[in-house]
Amino acid sequence: MTSSGYSPAVTRPLGSAGLSVSQLGYGGSALGRLQAGQNEATANVSLEAAWMRGMRYVDSAPSYGRGLSEHRIGAFLRQVPRDECVLSTKVGRLLTPWPRGKAAPTDTLRFEAHFDYSYDATLRSVEDSLQRLGLDRIDLLTLHDLSPRWHGAELEQRFAEAMDGAQRALVDLRAQGVVRAIGVGVNDVDVCMRCLAAGDFDYFMLAGRLTLLDHQGALPLLQACAARDVALLAAAPFNSGILATGADASARFFYAAPPPEILERTRHISRLCAEHGVALGAAAVQFALGHPVVASVVPSFQNEAQLAEVCEWMAAPIPEALWQALSAAGLLHWYPGAPDAG
Repeated sequence: MTSSGYSPAVTRPLGSAGLSVSQLGYGGSALGRLQAGQNEATANVSLEAAWMRGMRYVDSAPSYGRGLSEHRIGAFLRQVPRDECVLSTKVGRLLTPWPRGKAAPTDTLRFEAHFDYSYDATLRSVEDSLQRLGLDRIDLLTLHDLSPRWHGAELEQRFAEAMDGAQRALVDLRAQGVVRAIGVGVNDVDVCMRCLAAGDFDYFMLAGRLTLLDHQGALPLLQACAARDVALLAAAPFNSGILATGADASARFFYAAPPPEILERTRHISRLCAEHGVALGAAAVQFALGHPVVASVVPSFQNEAQLAEVCEWMAAPIPEALWQALSAAGLLHWYPGAPDAG
């Protein structure tokens, strides 16, 4: 059996939240970069190309370029029918002007980002985001980066602050109709499980942990979300690039040079993909969509060419024999169409 691929224009329900998102979302992190070849015009071209392909879910965050991504996304969304798009952004950091006399960043806007998961800071974060976006509403609001990577030994303190502060604020904003759904965005499965038990969330945006290279740890979360009718948004499906480029000299895995075992695993996956006539990127972007809990896969796009390539990969037919071969080789712990896929 061979799948017919997916269309970026098709939507899926966001769990029980009462709204749907396109099954290919537009991740806005790359729009937060100030560098050669990337500016307001190129950002607008990329977003317009996504819109023309039917993509109607766009994600941003204050930390992406310290406000720059929100500025660029808002500028585009003001040109199109707002009611046709689902927009998400995040809370957990507040931006303040860069201190005078301190060496300023050259690749982002001149602001500092400070973690603050308190109730009042969450409300302020929403107001600040609306100002940067130039829009009157946000649809999905995500509690961002509540993980050991960012907080280390202070995680327990931050977690308590977030559950007592930010989580309460998000619930209130949802109840008031200010936002339509609330969630958590991290790259840590254990944090998602803790938040599922401690809070009242509609979805989790899990970055880089539901991929061809890294998904075994997410299986308990998939099962728990299915039981609660909570959705998953699978961000960073290429693990920072290696599942798009393959194991070449430029490959990156979680923003760093890949360790030898990841390089070898990627080569093995690539060989099996080639044997079945499937591009590595196609298998990478379609993998998570095979699970019914996943509402959308959300890569970040640096330009229109990347967007076009990912859309082609998404539409490519993939034989079930490839997933079975990857599973038989011990490279997959779950796969689309598997008996336990639900």
